Amino acid sequence: MLPRRIICLTEETTEWIYRLGQSDRIVGVSGYTVRPPQARHEKPRVSAFLSAKIDKILALEPDCVFGFSDLQADIASALIKAGVQVTIFNQRSVNDIVAMLHQVAAWVGETEQAQQLIDEWLTQLQDFKRMASQWPRRPRVYFEEWDEPPMSAIRWVSELIEWAGGEDIFPELASQAMGKDRIVRDPDEVIRRNPDIILGSWCGKKFRPDRVAARPGWSGIAAVRHQQVFEIKSADILQPGPAALTDGVRQIHARLSDWAKAQATRNPRT
Repeated sequence: MLPRRIICLTEETTEWIYRLGQSDRIVGVSGYTVRPPQARHEKPRVSAFLSAKIDKILALEPDCVFGFSDLQADIASALIKAGVQVTIFNQRSVNDIVAMLHQVAAWVGETEQAQQLIDEWLTQLQDFKRMASQWPRRPRVYFEEWDEPPMSAIRWVSELIEWAGGEDIFPELASQAMGKDRIVRDPDEVIRRNPDIILGSWCGKKFRPDRVAARPGWSGIAAVRHQQVFEIKSADILQPGPAALTDGVRQIHARLSDWAKAQATRNPRT
């Protein structure tokens, strides 16, 4: 029997179930949910990211709870001890995200619709890659997930930068699952790697291009010189689900495409 009372402790499963037309199955969501916007108004908010209102969750009598990563292990443990079915996903790559989407779709009985949507999104990635192949060169991209200390892109973001036509300047950090292992220990290394574009998404607070540009020595970075420092909202790119595969990667590609057009204008013979 398909679950009829689902609680989503993170946004990506909420957005996906809404997209599949099965929102009636959801009885509780994360307080950080912004996609889709109606979810936070229609559904009880039962959790933050690292904490949850266990009593409130139990009162909603869920037959399934979806969560994300080891960071929600304590919440999962408490619910499991109370006899609740809990599934914790740990998607860190584009392939992992797609696998999660398939699994959730199966849980709500929407595998055919899910496959159509996923195929559309993967086709879009291929289209971005094809378009970027026409550019004179791929722009070097520094993606900053946090500023104090500076933290580079998680794996799915790094992969989407590649799909969108760029080159992540810290690919070796992207392979690290934990945020502490993606810290840029020497900020001068960003200067040395000289990105053409800087994208920022400081989870939980607004990205400030002016603060980035004012860092010591950063005025010489190509991205800063040419004012190629932009925010991508965390809800669009740091949520490992539909948002990242749609709005997130589209925004990345748009910034990279604008850069490529500007390059062609400055260097018409290339």
